[in-house]
Amino acid sequence: MTDVIAAIRAAAELGPYFEIVTDPAEEADPTWRPLPEKDPDRLLGLIDAYAQRLGTDERRVAASILFQGLASRLWSPVVAAAALGAVPDLSSLHWRWAPGAPIALWLAQPSGWPRSADRLYETVVTGQLQPLRETMLQVVRLADGLLWGNAASALAGTLRAGTLRPDLAAPLNTLVRDLFSRDPLTGTGSFEQGRGFVRRSCCLYYRVPPGGEMCGDCVLLTR
Repeated sequence: MTDVIAAIRAAAELGPYFEIVTDPAEEADPTWRPLPEKDPDRLLGLIDAYAQRLGTDERRVAASILFQGLASRLWSPVVAAAALGAVPDLSSLHWRWAPGAPIALWLAQPSGWPRSADRLYETVVTGQLQPLRETMLQVVRLADGLLWGNAASALAGTLRAGTLRPDLAAPLNTLVRDLFSRDPLTGTGSFEQGRGFVRRSCCLYYRVPPGGEMCGDCVLLTR
């Protein structure tokens, strides 16, 4: 467990998006909720809060951006910790979000395994993203290509950690390339010279008022 906590703390030094809190004292805070979120009504409330924050009346747009934000918050610290040598077990993961605040993560019982792409896939995709997708689809209609494209875009974004810690670039690249070879991430995009990752779907951010803005990896930029 010590190596896992050390990897989590070292990953957090890369920035707030890479942070998972492991302090057991957080158990006293009732605002933490288990992640993945399995309450459709709770998730619907968060989607509507996101929509209000973004200034859109399109629930699917807000849901897409919420899913991508959660995917990014999951991938970033876990992939970075894996590159540092340990994959955190997320079975005791909790989350907290309020309008205007970043998504916070807390691991109640930190444990894990040595670096492994299999474990990384299981703990993030199987343990977190697939159940989150199932809950989200109970309250809003989103294409699987969009949702897994969002997850893929978030995963590709973890490669930027290699610019902050050049010693992590090689293990990051190996892990990320391995994950992209697995369903449902395979076929979601490609790495192109001069652009990096280019996805094959759109997250719908261009529909956020006033409109017209596209992400750097958006498929629409190639059309």
